[in-house]
Amino acid sequence: MSSEVLHEDADKLGPEVIDQHRAIVSLMEELEAVDWYNQRAKATSNPDLRAILEHNRDEEKEHASMVLEWLRRSDPKLMQHLKTFLFTEGPITEIEAEMVQAGASGESGDGMSSDGSLGIGSLRVAKEQVSK
Repeated sequence: MSSEVLHEDADKLGPEVIDQHRAIVSLMEELEAVDWYNQRAKATSNPDLRAILEHNRDEEKEHASMVLEWLRRSDPKLMQHLKTFLFTEGPITEIEAEMVQAGASGESGDGMSSDGSLGIGSLRVAKEQVSK
């Protein structure tokens, strides 16, 4: 079934869910356009056409980013996941494993220990370490 149509009765969903649906479908369309332009740019042997297609592709990336930001602001759980996974370093698949391990060691989901600290220890440096 197409993602463009609602799967439930619109009267039961309410305006917030319908707006989120609109944004999700728009994001899907923008990313699909990125893919199409990317393929076309790669396939052409004409450098002038490639430059236009790459420009258009990058405009679609801008549009996708704007819609994603709207979704982030509208969905606290999505915001939480984006904060966890975006703009990180290292293997992406290990982030969740580290979260689970941190949870088992008494840290809350926000990276803080159960005592409210960040779990990094004291930031004070011994005088003898400073003089080295």
